[in-house]
Amino acid sequence: MTLVMGVDSSTQSCKVVVMDATTGLVVREGRAPHPVGTEVDPSAWWTALQAAITEAGGLEGVAAWAISGQQHGMVALDADGRVIRPALLWHSTRSAGAAADLVAEFGAHALAQRTGLVPVASFTITKLRWLRDHEPDNAAQVAAVALPHDWLTWRLRGYGPVGESERGPVLDELITDRSDASGTGYWSPEDWAPGADGYDRELFVAALRRDAVLPRVLAPREWVTDAAGRRVGPGAGDNAGAALGVGAVPGDAVVSIGTSGTVFAVSEHRTIDSSGTVAGFADADGHFLPIVVTMNAARVLDAIAKLLDVDHAELSRLALEAAPGADGLTLVPYFEGERTPNLPHATASLTGMTLASSTRENLARAAVEGMLSGLRAGLTALRDLGVPLHRVLLIGGAAQSPAVRQIAPEVFGIPVEVPKPGEYVALGAARQAARILE
Repeated sequence: MTLVMGVDSSTQSCKVVVMDATTGLVVREGRAPHPVGTEVDPSAWWTALQAAITEAGGLEGVAAWAISGQQHGMVALDADGRVIRPALLWHSTRSAGAAADLVAEFGAHALAQRTGLVPVASFTITKLRWLRDHEPDNAAQVAAVALPHDWLTWRLRGYGPVGESERGPVLDELITDRSDASGTGYWSPEDWAPGADGYDRELFVAALRRDAVLPRVLAPREWVTDAAGRRVGPGAGDNAGAALGVGAVPGDAVVSIGTSGTVFAVSEHRTIDSSGTVAGFADADGHFLPIVVTMNAARVLDAIAKLLDVDHAELSRLALEAAPGADGLTLVPYFEGERTPNLPHATASLTGMTLASSTRENLARAAVEGMLSGLRAGLTALRDLGVPLHRVLLIGGAAQSPAVRQIAPEVFGIPVEVPKPGEYVALGAARQAARILE
């Protein structure tokens, strides 16, 4: 049996799966939590990764591995390979002003053409501009910028600060992949090719006011090695990892309902949306992954369940007791701002309240419909760009809710399939690791 390991280093936790490269059977698993916050010391991810690997039986017998991770987080390193400050994560909205400044300087259309993205607070480029403007002393120390999965791959391969790593602070050994690079705001899939890194250095320098080492972008089946000689895949951003894990193909849309809500489709063609609604990401398999992301997904159900003082099973039961439309009760679920649409300072609102509509059942239904309606807008945006959509694959923790599963086809207006629950991001990384052994 040839074993491979896949890692999902998400916002909430680190998940590790060890599987048979031939059959795809998962033989070992591990998990460790991450701290909560919009900025996190990356050392917490490193500790969690090591704990999860240990729980999964370690690296003994593993021939290859790859890491998928949360996108956009800014890991700034100094010349000695040390983390300069806690990483700003994708759901930090403090760089909204920086995003607006970049759009004003370069223009939304030009930025979409160059990188496939129109900057919002989530993207790495805006966090670099925020660092430059608000922490100039830290910005002056930046020698390299990595994303969470880049940094973890670097550390697990044996690199890092002197005294903390076997191979030392070799910044040029930072690697990444097309999918995660495409979420930075300073990389272009059209400019990338073997021998050309694809980075738009003008935009990077405009953000940070200096250049720095950026991870080498590997091809989908390219590999490097760790200190023990194991093959290491390029990894992926979490959504691209999920697409690999669930087996999505052109024509499929994946709707993932977790901490964030994501709607993405595997496409054979690059998309460019100057409005910024759809981010023109690359995928981890040589195609493209146009994506719409919402910040308010499963947390909407958490909030309303807490308000009603019920668990999620009871929230689902209540929602299914109400009629479609919840008798006019409508929840706009922007509890902590929103990424799509770009409303970083928005709040939630509940409308249509009458004596008849103001019931526990209708509020539960409005929560499910409100959350799904935000995701439906993503499907519509993809269609408007000419992306063919034939079915939705519904994944994520909230996909196990009976109410979500029943109401989703009504809201989306397209066939919905719910794959068997699984750690699809980690499985996608493991499948990538299996491919680099072929």
